[in-house]
Amino acid sequence: MQPVDQLSYILPTLTVLVDRIEIDQLGRPTPCAEFTVRDVLEHMIGLGGAFGYWFRGLDVPQDAASTVSDGVPAGRFRTTMEDLLDAVKAPGALERTISAPVGEMPGDVFARLVAFDGLVHGWDLATATGLDFDLPLCVIDAVDQFARRALSPEMRDGDTFKDETTAPADASQLDRLAAFSGRSL
Repeated sequence: MQPVDQLSYILPTLTVLVDRIEIDQLGRPTPCAEFTVRDVLEHMIGLGGAFGYWFRGLDVPQDAASTVSDGVPAGRFRTTMEDLLDAVKAPGALERTISAPVGEMPGDVFARLVAFDGLVHGWDLATATGLDFDLPLCVIDAVDQFARRALSPEMRDGDTFKDETTAPADASQLDRLAAFSGRSL
């Protein structure tokens, strides 16, 4: 499954999840260490916005930083995810070299990392809020196969990714991917 196809499922599904988050859930802790639901949302809006510029071969403007909102930032989240998906689909985006925090890589590879990150952060949000985050198994499989090849020991620095944890025998495929990323179940 191509990364554009993965993100075409993941980003809209994330948006539907965020649309259902209630204001009283924003302060809840998530499995993403030291991040509340609000922190994960702001993190995804900020990075998602930057990624859109990178896929277009542009520098992120100084004034592009996200702002913390009092309510659930569902509208900003939706706009950011729609723009990110448009940027990934833009001509040349997947062939462009992206200078990401984890190093330079082709846009195709970076888009797969974005899919992995989005899937795991969606799991974080769903776990913290008790909301459903359902994606087709073929999407989770494609992201999982890539993640297991791409996640190097150097990336498991305790910040970007933690050491893999053990998922229960009856864990879902998404739960197993979250455990692989270092989340505790």
